[in-house]
Formats: sequence, C-alpha cells, structure tokens
Amino acid sequence: MVGVLALQGDFSAHRQALAERGLVSCEVRKPQHLEGLTGLVLPGGESTTMLKLLDAFGLQQPLVEAITAGLPVLATCAGIILLAEEVRHPSQPSLGLLRVAVERNAYGRQLASTVAQLQVTDELPTPSLEGVFIRAPRVVRVGEGVKVLATRGEDPVLVRQGAILAATFHPELSPASPVVALFADMVRRKS
Repeated sequence: MVGVLALQGDFSAHRQALAERGLVSCEVRKPQHLEGLTGLVLPGGESTTMLKLLDAFGLQQPLVEAITAGLPVLATCAGIILLAEEVRHPSQPSLGLLRVAVERNAYGRQLASTVAQLQVTDELPTPSLEGVFIRAPRVVRVGEGVKVLATRGEDPVLVRQGAILAATFHPELSPASPVVALFADMVRRKS
C-alpha cells in the first residue's frame, strides 16, 4: 500500500497515476495512516500550508521517522520543498531530509506554467521526459549523495537520494510518466 499525503494539494492525480501502474494507495492524514506502507507520495500543493498541517495533525515527526527508515518516497513540486535541506526566496522551514537547496516559485507564477521537454541522464532509463511545471521550485544546489536524473537547461529537476525520488515538476500529470514508473519499481523492490 502506497500512502499519498492528503492534507492539501494534488493528491487525487497521484492516486490515479499509481493505480494506472497497478499500485494500491490510500490517503495519509494521521500518523497511524503511515503504518505498514510500502511507499509514500508527497504531492504538489502549497508547502507552507502543508507544513502547518503536518504540525497540526501530529504527522511531522512520524513522517520524518518513516522516511529516515528508508520508506520509498516520491516528492513532487511542493513535496521537494518539504524535503529540502534548505528553502530560499522566501526561506521557510522544511523537513531537511533531501540534500538539496530549492528556490520557491522560481519559474514564475501560475501564468508562467508550462510543459517542457527535459534532458535525462544515464541514471534514468528513458530517452525522453516531459515536465509539467506549475509555480515550480528550482533546485539551486545538489549535495553529496544526490544523483541528478533530469535537467531543464542547466537546472536539476529530477533527483534521487537513496529511497527518495524528487521532482520539481508534476509527473503525475504526464500520461505514462517514467518517473511514476520508476517510483513504482522502487516500491515493488522494497516490498
């Protein structure tokens, strides 16, 4: 069972994308919803609101513990902000589990949303990748142990650190996204 953080944001599209890859999912709103999961999705949405709700629902520490223990995670857009070691412009707290620095809304406001073709590295088993960017963050620093899987120009947009797969874009909005397929493989290998 893959949990999808469902406090705020685009959790329904993630559940649909997981179902299309044969993964059963549930919505995570309480600490007990993390029990027995084989994977976790931190969806797009509004990161400051998500942080407040994680605190209000008592989810922050159990979430950190589950991820630190090696639970496979797919973090998209606001999800990468939640996990980042450092958040800039404006700065805000985060869980600090992913060794990257991100800049919020770096590609512009809602009107600047776009679909872009991304460049993939040898680490990602696909020749092409589409990225749907909606008020997306930019990775401005990649730390030790973080592999860049795809870029948009010079900017890393898909990274992996151990069991964490994180995208600044929304792979759940691209049909048959290899990013969601890669996460599904990570979950199946862990189970």
